[in-house]
Amino acid sequence: MTAIIVSYLVALGVNTVFFVIAAIRKTDVVTDLSYSLSFAVLALVLPFLGAHKPVQLIAALMVLLWAFRLGGYLFGRILRIKIDHRFDEMRNHPLRFANFWLLQAISVGVIMLPVSYLLDQNGAPGFGTWAIAGVALWFVGLLVEAVSDSQKSAFKGKDENRGRFVSNGLWRYSRHPNYFGEMLVWWGLFVYAVPFLDGAAFVVAIGPIFITVLLLFVSGIPLLEKSAEARYGADPAYREYKRRTSILVPLPRRR
Repeated sequence: MTAIIVSYLVALGVNTVFFVIAAIRKTDVVTDLSYSLSFAVLALVLPFLGAHKPVQLIAALMVLLWAFRLGGYLFGRILRIKIDHRFDEMRNHPLRFANFWLLQAISVGVIMLPVSYLLDQNGAPGFGTWAIAGVALWFVGLLVEAVSDSQKSAFKGKDENRGRFVSNGLWRYSRHPNYFGEMLVWWGLFVYAVPFLDGAAFVVAIGPIFITVLLLFVSGIPLLEKSAEARYGADPAYREYKRRTSILVPLPRRR
């Protein structure tokens, strides 16, 4: 339980620091950065609590690689667009703004549950079938997320695509392939942690369930679908794209 408690405290500390910076400067530049940085700090700090087996350190490394990749992408994007319109109605209201940062810190702690628990164990099993399956799932998720983000960034970076929706590459087969990749990353880490779990410890499955529900029904897909509908809903090409393309899992296009 020590690592889990430390996870929440570290996440709260990181997000408090960045909230103060964002509130004083009224900037969106550090918002997404604080999310991925929270995971990166945890991946560096938690192993010092006692995890020393290679199978445990690899789990921390997987989180660190994912955090650096996502953080670098999101930080580069916000430097380019300058403003995140999600915060237009709270940026000038400190209490409402603080709620976002508090929820983000709690989310980090919840999502990290499988890894935090794994890094808190003394008797570490060997690198077996579950670990191999977990790494494979994590790697596929990381690859899907990175490729789809890169494809969208390249599409948006071309002047001729201004005002158009992305529908090439992985986006041809899924309207949100990056979110699909994100879910695979955290389910992969849960699968990786399965040999460490017994009985009530399986409650750490709340981590991947939480990020899946969040992206599917709360702050991920619903918000982007609503935004896309408002922006492109009158475009017959978008309506056709929406009708034929899977909302999440990359699949062959419907006839």
